[in-house]
Amino acid sequence: MSCDIEGLLREIRREAPVDRDGVPRMRSVRGVELLDKLKDCIIDAVAGERLREAEEWLRRVAEAYRAVSKKLGLSGVTYPKEFRSFIEDPRQHLKKKLFIYAHDLVRGRIDVDTFLSKAYAAIRTSLRTNLRSAYQVWGLLTILGFLADEGYSLVYPEHRFLNIDRSGKQRLGIIPPNAVLLNLERGFLSFFHEAPRPLTWEDSSDLTRIWGFYTALRPDLMVYGGKVMNIVDLGSSPPIKRPTVIIEFKELEDWYTRTRDLKGYFRKRPLTAEEWRSKWIDGLYDGLADVLGVKRSEVRRSIEQGRSLRVREHRLVKLYRSVYKPRHMVLICRKKVPGEIREELEGEGIEVFDGVEFSPEKLRPVAELLDRYAEFTGADKVLIELDPETAMLLAKASRALGMRYAEVIRHALEKLIGDESPQ
Repeated sequence: MSCDIEGLLREIRREAPVDRDGVPRMRSVRGVELLDKLKDCIIDAVAGERLREAEEWLRRVAEAYRAVSKKLGLSGVTYPKEFRSFIEDPRQHLKKKLFIYAHDLVRGRIDVDTFLSKAYAAIRTSLRTNLRSAYQVWGLLTILGFLADEGYSLVYPEHRFLNIDRSGKQRLGIIPPNAVLLNLERGFLSFFHEAPRPLTWEDSSDLTRIWGFYTALRPDLMVYGGKVMNIVDLGSSPPIKRPTVIIEFKELEDWYTRTRDLKGYFRKRPLTAEEWRSKWIDGLYDGLADVLGVKRSEVRRSIEQGRSLRVREHRLVKLYRSVYKPRHMVLICRKKVPGEIREELEGEGIEVFDGVEFSPEKLRPVAELLDRYAEFTGADKVLIELDPETAMLLAKASRALGMRYAEVIRHALEKLIGDESPQ
C-alpha cells in the first residue's frame, strides 16, 4: 500500500478538529476511515511480509490444535489475552497497538517522526512477541498430540478446556499446571507453560520479596513426572519443585546472537542482609557467574550498583539449567544451530533439536523422551495394579465424587458388602 503519511494526517485533522479540551472530535465516517488507513499504512510498511508469515504460523497452530483436540477430546482451549487477540485478527491486533499513538498524533501532542518511531517499535515488539508465542504453542500442542498417540488422556483440567494462559491462576498462592496427562500403564505428566510467575500472598512481604527475585527466570515449558498440582516449594532453593524436564523454544533464525538485559529482573532497591543470606540468591549468583564466565563477586557488585547484566540467549538457556537443575533439558529450534553453539550447549547436557521448522515428526522424539519420565505418585500408584478399563472407571469416579482413589474403592466395597449382606 502506497502511503503519504503527511497527506493523510492533514486530511484526518480536517475531519477531526481539536476542541477546547484538546480532544479531537471526528466529524465524519470518512475521518475514521482515514485514521484506519493511516494505521494500515504503518503496519504494511513495518510488517507487510512478516504479517503474511504470521498468518501462516497461526494456520499451523490451528492445525495442531484441531489434531490434539480430536485425540484428547478437548472441549476448547484458552490462550493468553494478547495471543488470543492476535489469533482472532493479526492486523486488527496490531492496529490496537497504535491507538494511543494515533490519538496523540491527531491531537498534535507528538510529531510525525515521534509517532512513526513509537508506532514502528510497537508493531515490531507485538509481532515478535506473538510469533514467539505461536511457535511455543504449536510445539506444546504437537507434543501433547504425540503423547495422546501413546495412550495419554487429559485428566486436568477436568472440564477438558486446555489452559495455555496463566491469567489469575496464582491468586491463591499456588502455581497449578496447565495440563496433566495420564497413561494408565506409564503414569502422569504435568505441564507448566511459562511458569513460575509472581504469587499473591496478601500481607506477607517476605514471600513477595523471595518470589520477586526469580519471576523473570521463566522457562518456556517445565514438565514434571507424576501428578503435580502445585510447584511452589518455599523450603527449597529456588522455591519451586525441581522440574523433571525443561523445554525451551527458539523461533528466530539468529536467536543465539541476541542478548537479554537482566537488569530489570532484580529489585531496584538495595538488597537486605536477609536476602543476601538466602540460598536462592547464592544459587542465582553462582549460576549467573557460571554462564557469564565471570567471578561471583562481579555479578553481586553489578546487581548492587544497578548495572545491567547482558546475557546472550544461548547462555540464558544454560542459566535455566544451572538454576533449576532439571533431570533433562531440551532446546527446540526452528532453524539450524551453528556447530559451535550446539557443541557448547550439548557440552552442558542440553539436548538440541534444531531445523524443526513446523515439521511435527521432528518433535516425536521429544514426546518419547517425556514418556520415559511419566510416573505414578502417592495414592495414584493403585492404578498400576488395575487393568486399563477399571483404572479409567476409577479415575472418572474419583473426579466425579471428589474422592481419592482409596476412598472410592472403600466406598464401593462397603456398598457391595452391604448389598450382599443377609436381610
